[in-house]
Amino acid sequence: MRILLKNGTVVNVFTGETQPVHVLLEDDKIIGVGDYADEDAEQIHDVSGKYLCPGFIDGHIHIESTMLTPAEFTRAVVPHGTTSVMADPHEIANVCGVKGIRYMLEASENIPLTVYILLPSCVPATRFDESGAVLTAADLEPFYSHPRVLGLAEVMDYPGVIARDTKVMEKINAAHRHRLTVNGHAPLLSGKKLDRYIAAGIRDDHECSSAKEAMERIRKGQRVMIRQGTAAQNLNALLPLFEEPWAHRCMLVTDDKHPADLLHVGHIDAIIRQAVRAGKNPITCIRMATLVAAEHFGLRNTGAIAPGYTADILVLDDIAQVKVCDVYQKGVRVVENGCAVAWENPCIQPELERAVRDSFHLDSLSEKDFLVKQSGCQKCRVIRLVRQQLLTEEWITKIDFDKANGIDISQDILKLAVIERHQNTGHRCLGFVFGTGMKRGAVASSVAHDSHNLIILGANESDMAAAGNRVRELGGGYVVIEDGKVLAEMPLPISGVMSDASAAVIAQQNEKLRESVHLLGVLQDVEVFMTMAFVSLPVIPHIKMTPKGLVDVDRQQLVPLIL
Repeated sequence: MRILLKNGTVVNVFTGETQPVHVLLEDDKIIGVGDYADEDAEQIHDVSGKYLCPGFIDGHIHIESTMLTPAEFTRAVVPHGTTSVMADPHEIANVCGVKGIRYMLEASENIPLTVYILLPSCVPATRFDESGAVLTAADLEPFYSHPRVLGLAEVMDYPGVIARDTKVMEKINAAHRHRLTVNGHAPLLSGKKLDRYIAAGIRDDHECSSAKEAMERIRKGQRVMIRQGTAAQNLNALLPLFEEPWAHRCMLVTDDKHPADLLHVGHIDAIIRQAVRAGKNPITCIRMATLVAAEHFGLRNTGAIAPGYTADILVLDDIAQVKVCDVYQKGVRVVENGCAVAWENPCIQPELERAVRDSFHLDSLSEKDFLVKQSGCQKCRVIRLVRQQLLTEEWITKIDFDKANGIDISQDILKLAVIERHQNTGHRCLGFVFGTGMKRGAVASSVAHDSHNLIILGANESDMAAAGNRVRELGGGYVVIEDGKVLAEMPLPISGVMSDASAAVIAQQNEKLRESVHLLGVLQDVEVFMTMAFVSLPVIPHIKMTPKGLVDVDRQQLVPLIL
């Protein structure tokens, strides 16, 4: 089938120009950009007054963190112009191992979005985690033959890379043998340690939180992924990178984004709009969202409108506002006048469906499980949140255990618990968090990066137990409770990290959860569930919590709660 996109203005990502030319498609390829006539095609689509640009590519995302299945994720993002994503399935892999990876590959077949997979490098992320699985280089090897596998995902164990840990290097070297990409994850790493990390063959990073940090990496040969997600929002700090000599080494990513944000704010298109509002060139932004990502991942003939390139094309009403009218994915119009065309969900093997739905193993919890066995006034470590960042800070302060067992609402000090839920080991850690503003009730979740154990934040132990037990009953999910009553919840029966509901339903649940936590006093600019999820990830500085205890990330050591 030949289709002529007639009278549009093409955004040329090679030169930065806009060109009024026709574009001729044949099946899934672009076969011409120029002065083509109606008789050259079987279908004519007049796009007068509109811009044509390549489909957007998210260079780093965890689909599971949207709580959507790949099919529902596609329904959410394709109308926003996303035609390809580089997905790291380490969330579900930390719960279900290789079966989780197989599930994500099957669940992303034959949908109008190209889901490339980067194999999880760190399952578990560190020795301080307790995951549902452990993946070795040998476990990952069979997946490299899959045509949609592009390499090894973010290597979070940067201390292991620097020390040239044998198991870590086996995974990196395997990806290199297949001549595929190795993604990075090394927040705040600098100087000689960064040199050694990059020298292992790690070519990008999405954890930069300052322009200075990003520029050092670009100067040393890495590409930088500018991340603007739900919890981690680094765009404003990295705006200088939208200018040369930096822009051609940068791409746009979301990493983790909640469904309400995807539906109502947008995906990669939203990042471009925000950068343009800050004064950045829209064509530069589009190049960063297309060609730069395609070239970085070795995707030939992808990321541009040119002869021989894949026909992933957006029809935009407005280039600065990135208002998407139509989307062509591999030559098929999958969005028309802003609405996605209907299509069927992929079929999943029953064995995989069963594996990902039987993942929650934990005994019932009681109030006493959340009591710290201390008395008097003690000097303690408190996890201090950093607004709109995944970084946390260690705060040393005195905790009075004779009053509410250490919870101090007036000082914004709440109790935090992380409880192992994969093997029912009984391991759990209790501690304190500052910076949410919450004054009542409790929130609980089975989304706790990256091992996805049960994490509970509360203003009293009774509600913490009730919230944890409700998540257990759901087989995973989010729960908000006050005085023992459920205010809002979102079931996540697929490995405790994804829902089987539609994107619209999940977005509504997502919004209700957000509204309910603010009723408990959570500050308006705190995305408590996403923030809480990363408090348990011991590869992002500076202090985190796992079922094994508090982790000093900088020193990679377990540290006691009480000094």
